Amino acid sequence: MLKMQCAKPIRKRLRKRNIKRSRVPLSKTSSVIFAPSADLTTEGKEEFAVLRGFHFKLDRAVMVPVQRHWILSTLSVELGKDRIGARGYALRDGMNAATYDVVIVGAGIVGAACADECARRGMRVAVVDREMVGSGATAAGMGHIVVMDDSEAQFALTRYSQQLWQALRRDLPEDVEYDQCGTIWVAADEEEMAEVRRKHDYYAQRGVPTLVVDSEALQRLEPNLRDGMAGGLLVAEDAVLYPPCAARFLMERAQELGAQLQLGAPVTQIGEGRVRLSDGVEIAGGMVVNAAGAWAPELTRGMEIKKRKGHLVITDRYPGFLRHQLVELGYLKSAHSVTSDSVAFNVQPRRTGQILIGSSRQYGAEHGEVDQAMLTRMLRRAQEYMPGLGQMSAVRTWTGFRAATPDKLPLIGPWPGDKSLFLATGHEGLGITTSLASARILVDQITGAKPEIPIEPYLPSRAVKEVAHA
Repeated sequence: MLKMQCAKPIRKRLRKRNIKRSRVPLSKTSSVIFAPSADLTTEGKEEFAVLRGFHFKLDRAVMVPVQRHWILSTLSVELGKDRIGARGYALRDGMNAATYDVVIVGAGIVGAACADECARRGMRVAVVDREMVGSGATAAGMGHIVVMDDSEAQFALTRYSQQLWQALRRDLPEDVEYDQCGTIWVAADEEEMAEVRRKHDYYAQRGVPTLVVDSEALQRLEPNLRDGMAGGLLVAEDAVLYPPCAARFLMERAQELGAQLQLGAPVTQIGEGRVRLSDGVEIAGGMVVNAAGAWAPELTRGMEIKKRKGHLVITDRYPGFLRHQLVELGYLKSAHSVTSDSVAFNVQPRRTGQILIGSSRQYGAEHGEVDQAMLTRMLRRAQEYMPGLGQMSAVRTWTGFRAATPDKLPLIGPWPGDKSLFLATGHEGLGITTSLASARILVDQITGAKPEIPIEPYLPSRAVKEVAHA
């Protein structure tokens, strides 16, 4: 039986909600929304969850337990309309009275990176989000910082952003958990080893250090993989981090430079230099950035973006079981589809000793509940590569929606028909990786600076169905 360490009033309410606290074997995983270590306190007469500088009033209607790691992906909150203790939250009246250079809709990692970049270049910035910093797709991401090569444009953006993360590494706080563990692309047979060699040559020509490993070397690097693997490709500069805290770090940097943040503020309309909130309040800005992820099309009609649902599972602590991020080369085949559902083997080691397990892709699924059939497929696939996973306990499963474009490239730049509107969305499963580069080239376009990489492949004008605003 797992033990929740939380304040008595909260513990009492959890009992009333009849929330179970138990470990679940991976072979029998169902929807689990809680992990072994909580970090809750009370403040005054109100109940607040306090985590790393945030103060969140717990939702009285939907009370869920929270964990120290991966907390932001499941915590239901009821944010006050006024300042509630965390630094930098703007009073709504003050935000309404001001005019900003840039208003950013969305406080996920892409929106936070855009806010940070705009503020560092001297702009007056406002950020609004209906939920919290680092929620949405950010909380449902695995947190990899990887180089990908589906296309030259994808490689350019992921490599550029990876280098920006490397430059930022020394400034990242400990709770971001940046770990350059490297990725091993695992080859199951000789056909996939041919893809290993192709990727190795491609990366070598572009200055990315990689190492081809044979079956024996792979077994030494990751002894818990099943026997009989053909080999793999080690990409040593790939890394992982904890996305919600990375988003919080970027947002706090922006706030230190004067950016204003309004949370719990659903946006109903954007365009012509204005953002309208659900309560009728309007915020004016010279530029508006739609960084609302999978919900961006609701605010900007005409963009070709589909919601892609994904599942994740995190285990209890098993230090040393996994050393690198592991991805099957078959992942590339499933990732190419933008219509069919699929699963692939993808696991990450966390600093806590936990193992994060993915991945799945579903299109057309509108509900956020765990899909038992899809979850079972995903876990069976993972156990085919690492049989030992079947003996572990899962402490939580959850889902999220990512914004996917037909050509698998994000939309970064001005929206046709409205010179005040810019997009920063459509990153699908690479939003964590590409957030810094996306922000950099977006703000380059806003300010007229020369981007470090060609921007044409990412411009929204390439994929416009009908220019209209919600």
